[in-house]
Amino acid sequence: MSNGLAKHLLKPFFLCMLAAPCYAQGEQDRELRSELAELRALAQGLQARIDNLEKRLTPPAPGNPAAAPPSALPAAAATAPTATGPLAGVLGSTTVNLAVDGYYGYNFNAPIGRVNLLRAYDVSSNSFSLNQANLVLENAPDPGNGKRFGARLDLQFGQSTETLQGNPANEPRPEIYRNIFQAYGTYVAPIGDGLTIDFGKWSSSIGIEGNYTKDQVNYSRSFWFDYLPFYHMGVRTSYKVNDKLALNYWVTNGTQQSEAFNSFKDELFGFNLLPTKTVSWTVNYYFGQEHPDVQYFPNGGAPANAPEQQGVPFEPISPALKGRLHIFDSYATWQTTPKLMLAVDADWVIERANLNSSPAETAGGAGYARYQFTPRIALGTRAEYLNDRNGLFSSTPQSLKEGTVTGDYKFGDGFLLRLEWRRDLSNHAYFYTDTQGLLSNHQTTATVGLIWWFGPKQGAW
Repeated sequence: MSNGLAKHLLKPFFLCMLAAPCYAQGEQDRELRSELAELRALAQGLQARIDNLEKRLTPPAPGNPAAAPPSALPAAAATAPTATGPLAGVLGSTTVNLAVDGYYGYNFNAPIGRVNLLRAYDVSSNSFSLNQANLVLENAPDPGNGKRFGARLDLQFGQSTETLQGNPANEPRPEIYRNIFQAYGTYVAPIGDGLTIDFGKWSSSIGIEGNYTKDQVNYSRSFWFDYLPFYHMGVRTSYKVNDKLALNYWVTNGTQQSEAFNSFKDELFGFNLLPTKTVSWTVNYYFGQEHPDVQYFPNGGAPANAPEQQGVPFEPISPALKGRLHIFDSYATWQTTPKLMLAVDADWVIERANLNSSPAETAGGAGYARYQFTPRIALGTRAEYLNDRNGLFSSTPQSLKEGTVTGDYKFGDGFLLRLEWRRDLSNHAYFYTDTQGLLSNHQTTATVGLIWWFGPKQGAW
């Protein structure tokens, strides 16, 4: 083949090779322009959807938040004026929650006065009773979105209010705080993963059981719930070390003291541990001084020229007792399967009248099991022991035991029926019977409880 012929035949080949990169580059540019146009159209569509969603989720009114679109709210709330101005975003995250808890209980001892002894809430027998009616307002902090403060208010009415709020033995002026079960503000300090600081009055987390019946295994509360502190007033902190460990520290006026009745400040040291996704463990040590150094006279009888606080006369107690209180509390839960939960609680309480007095002690614990047969039906049990050897709890040296079985039927989200059988035992004749002065070493009760709750707050209250 001659050189001229070779050049003539190879020339188109070389020209094609030289043009290939340019052609490829042009094709890529066209593809990029097409993809950019598609992305622009998609972004515009998403923006339109977001705008529409924001309009639907605008809070209907201050104090009545829209945790759901208007279609899920009552008609009156859906047509209420919306919050505007700088507070709109804050009020929009506030939850308004209501609960009603009532029961009918029967005590087979037929006790005089229809009184169930050593019960925290189900205190009445053969009576339709309102355990508690609650209003819970909460605006929780949201540090992930830049909101580091929040607040919570729990108002409570009914029989349990009298039990929870205490009496002049531990509250100098209980009537002031009668219906305020919780009221505290929260700040999450930007330290590590967040240091949570609460100031105010809060429900005690000493002991495994809590205030709201819907969140408990049983309808009635244990002896230990009735004995351990219900609430505290002061400052509490919690620091999350990692996903498995949180450390807790409190400084309080005392156990069930909205106002201090001495100058000593109680402390709690504790931790919450989550070794696995199905196991949680809490340990608390509480150190306090629960003896008053003043005596109030709200109903008259005060000494002449007694000092007053907001019109209520009082006088110092001299000498005031200064013995210390120690509470060792530990409880754990294990979700063994999606349907079966097991839990255990152990407590030891030591108290002295004076610093050098002999200690008075109470010790024991409780075990729990709950099985969820279906989404609507569950069965919970509790077995408990409390050795009140010095009468700190019941004012009588005795050993107390109880066994409880509670069946749940959930009609729907927010409506729960509980049927409960419980037997309390003592090694002494202690419980009321139908004859005044004749006591029994046991009491057996059967209870029907009905609990309604409403509001967007999720999980345990």
